[in-house]
Amino acid sequence: MIIDENLARQVVQPRQSQSHKGSYGRVLLIGGLYPYGGAIIMAALACVNSGAGLVTVATDKENIPALHAHLPEAMAFDLAEEDRLREQMKSADLILIGPGLGEDQLAQKAFDLVLEQISAQQKLVIDGSALNLLAKKEKVSFLTNQLVLTPHQKEWERLSGLAISEQTDANNQAALRHFPKGTVLVAKSHQTKVLQGDLLGELRVGGPYQATGGMGDTLAGIIAGFLAQFQSGNFETVAAATYLHSAIADELAQEAYVVLPTKISAELPKVMAKLSNTLLKLK
Repeated sequence: MIIDENLARQVVQPRQSQSHKGSYGRVLLIGGLYPYGGAIIMAALACVNSGAGLVTVATDKENIPALHAHLPEAMAFDLAEEDRLREQMKSADLILIGPGLGEDQLAQKAFDLVLEQISAQQKLVIDGSALNLLAKKEKVSFLTNQLVLTPHQKEWERLSGLAISEQTDANNQAALRHFPKGTVLVAKSHQTKVLQGDLLGELRVGGPYQATGGMGDTLAGIIAGFLAQFQSGNFETVAAATYLHSAIADELAQEAYVVLPTKISAELPKVMAKLSNTLLKLK
């Protein structure tokens, strides 16, 4: 199937008049250890702008002032505070781990804790360096089957064992069977595809103007925000988030040589409003 605006319209629902911030999901983002602080800031910007109700960031303590300067709407704490991390994990509907996480001892400890403590009711998005940490593990028993993986081709090579030249649709689907049933794969490339079991969606938006640092972090943040608040199936929701990320970039590229990830996040609420208003008119 081709992932397009029609799917995005189905996923992005109007907000209910009788609702509150808790109605739109509690998201915990983990990452941004030195020197990668900007990655988790961009993920958080995307998550908040996508409409997630409550966003909390576990990051390097020294990164918190910069995060709040960009995004006072997000809560934040030092990732080294293990007790607080455990507490925040329990209250989250969705956990995104990886943007700017790195692979040092603290990163490994946080990743292991997430794998050990996540519940079957929670959604888990694994991105960036957390994918490399996952690839280093010989065997993982996931406690949730609501898993989303967002690798670029080299990360997927490490995780699946498939060389980039071998990453065909059929091979990717076969490799995905080694993960919990229901796992969604966002196979990022110049022709990004979204897979879940026998479902396969292809993007026909986006371009080389997206080849800049932070683009993947922003995508992960949008995916997290969408999954936290919308009730469509995980495949449809992830596909819609992925589509809007690149469709907005297409629009911005009409007047820009390179599209900055933060510009995509800034445009997201306007685009989502248009989609949901269209839905209201149809009703």
